[in-house]
Amino acid sequence: MKKTVKDININSKKVIIRCDFNVPIKDGKITDDTRIVKSLPTIKYCLEHNAKLILMSHLGRVKTEEDKTKNDLSVVATRLSELLEKHVTFVNATRGEELEEAISNMKDKDIVLIQNTRYEDLEGKKESGCDMELAKYWASLGEVFVNDAFGTLHRAHASNVGISTYLPSCVGLLVEQELNALSYLFNPDRPFIIILGGAKVSDKIGLIENLLPKCDKILIGGGMAFTFLKAEGYNIGNSLLDEEALSFCKKILKENEDKIILPVDVVCNDEYIDTKGTIKDITELTDNDMGLDIGPNTVNIFKNNLASAKTIMWNGPLGVYEFKNYVKGTNDVLTYLTEINAKTVLGGGDIVAAASACNVEDKLYHISTGGGATLEYLEGKELKGLKNIPEK
Repeated sequence: MKKTVKDININSKKVIIRCDFNVPIKDGKITDDTRIVKSLPTIKYCLEHNAKLILMSHLGRVKTEEDKTKNDLSVVATRLSELLEKHVTFVNATRGEELEEAISNMKDKDIVLIQNTRYEDLEGKKESGCDMELAKYWASLGEVFVNDAFGTLHRAHASNVGISTYLPSCVGLLVEQELNALSYLFNPDRPFIIILGGAKVSDKIGLIENLLPKCDKILIGGGMAFTFLKAEGYNIGNSLLDEEALSFCKKILKENEDKIILPVDVVCNDEYIDTKGTIKDITELTDNDMGLDIGPNTVNIFKNNLASAKTIMWNGPLGVYEFKNYVKGTNDVLTYLTEINAKTVLGGGDIVAAASACNVEDKLYHISTGGGATLEYLEGKELKGLKNIPEK
């Protein structure tokens, strides 16, 4: 296990914490503060040890000056102050005199949040390209580095891999919790069932190949189900098709026909629009039909398979969850998981947002804050953001 913030001396030191404040913002307001809330245990632990906190995070992608305006982290500073009931100093800069002065004036338990690290991407992708000169500068601002941004652990950025090259480093409490919970899936209590949704099969090939031998069943919904159904010979109409993954689906279905459960009915529309759909058996789809959610019979089949599960991992919604007419399949299964005796891990990304909207996130074993990082870890890949963190 990697060293955590509890294994390193941070008393009265300037501690740089790489957080994941990459939260959804609409009309200047945060629509889901889950990632900010998840960062609080590490921040509070450091405050209890009189550390001076220098917080860093990216927000969105920054390719133009307009992107800087819409991805300004000041709104996060305001929300963080509210959650901590403590003033957070926001510095509208990623380097320079204003930032250096704010940090040099810090007292124990002060908090400074630096502007979006990806502002440095505007000229030469210095952040996301892991520019080591920038990393060395940021490292010079602190004495200890804590990587608590699980969502970016699969990326080599100046603000994670870069800084950890120059400072004594460890992971935060959130990253520790994530790694422990996800590692459990490599040796889970059985039956172990995986639920996969989302759009493209090709995004999940590594995950399927790595976890298929370890699980008892895979229940497949969402847009990706239609590529599997096409591989089975069904007419999927205008439903989403991941053409490049068709041969993979055929191979996996042939080798694991007893493990893979596909939809038997879907909710269709004749265009991609949030209006009431029609429930059809998968044998009844016409060329104009577009499947946008799993149907009630499929929900029941999924429930029957999940009833005896001891461990469940779920990645990706089962329908177009951002459309109110096509959330029922996802919500029905999410609600059912709160009623059975299984450890359920939601594997990051859109399914976490769906769980939040369905108000079930507090009733499940673990909600991963990562998207790509979660998938890469479960695929068995080494996470770049951990490479400079020493073992305990």
